[in-house]
Amino acid sequence: MDSADVPVVVGIDNGGTSNNATVLTVDGRFLVDGLLEIPSEVGAGPEAAVEAMARALDGALAHTGVPRALVRAVGLDTPGPASADGVISSRGSTNFAQAAWHGFDVRGALQRRLGLPVVYHNDGNAAALYAHHVHFGAEATARSSVSAIVGTGLGGGVVVDGRVLTGAAGMAGELGHVHIPLTGLLAPEQPVPTCACGFVGDAESVASLTAIRRNLLPYWLTRYPDHPLAAEPADRAAKLLRGYAERGDALAREVFAQQAAALGRLFTIAANVADPHAYFVGGGVVEAAPEFRDWFLATVREHTVLRAEQAAVATFALVPDRDMAGARGVAIAALTALRPATRAPAPLPG
Repeated sequence: MDSADVPVVVGIDNGGTSNNATVLTVDGRFLVDGLLEIPSEVGAGPEAAVEAMARALDGALAHTGVPRALVRAVGLDTPGPASADGVISSRGSTNFAQAAWHGFDVRGALQRRLGLPVVYHNDGNAAALYAHHVHFGAEATARSSVSAIVGTGLGGGVVVDGRVLTGAAGMAGELGHVHIPLTGLLAPEQPVPTCACGFVGDAESVASLTAIRRNLLPYWLTRYPDHPLAAEPADRAAKLLRGYAERGDALAREVFAQQAAALGRLFTIAANVADPHAYFVGGGVVEAAPEFRDWFLATVREHTVLRAEQAAVATFALVPDRDMAGARGVAIAALTALRPATRAPAPLPG
């Protein structure tokens, strides 16, 4: 059967500057290979942003040649904080700073605009769901996983039997705000890290780009005062650090070793709560040079304390296709929602 004759779902990944869309057939084939982006218009307010999401859907259908009549559902992800139903938090976020966004039902608004069922997840959960299905394939609906996505903050998700665990208020899987043990993690006289959310010593306060800028790099520059990054503005220095780490720079490796150790402690907690089959790490580290990427994941594994029985069955891996993971993850969620009583087919990567 030709792709143009097969029903589909559409996944839309909403970001601060762009929307990325993908199309997934009901028999599990992605029809978009790569990014398919248009401006997200979130800065212009909810009405303009919802119209931009609708244009993203139309663009994906035009790109794939799929008639709109074959679309059965839509998956949408946005950055959080938001409820499980897609209501943006009243305290907003970096992307949704305007008052008009606070308490806005973005899922419901898009559903009304499109006249199609819309399934919602935050962007961390969406990426976690994609990683899970790609890694486990046909066994995805019988496996569990925990993902940590390192970016400006620390997102992630918990997937059980192929479905994202959302929780009563939609806040399950907020791994960045889980408090981790700091004893032995911090260097002598290193200040206790604080998170932008107000927590002290949570995972995001160590393992995030914001943590590098606010907490880690200022301390390590006191230990390496002649380092070239000492002459850079804080924001630029934080973004340049990974390049130094890829080249084996001692200061940069100290910082990223702390981040990897923090993720290991977070996964240790997850092991005793969820006991998953797999632990995934995503974010900028996925796009790093292979030697650094492998070193970072190995360091995470080294600091994850598992019982022998757990270590025998658990795997550690990177979230694949980082830029496409959100749209593909919510497309999988939309497809799964169409079949609540059955097992949705595992999508093929690529």
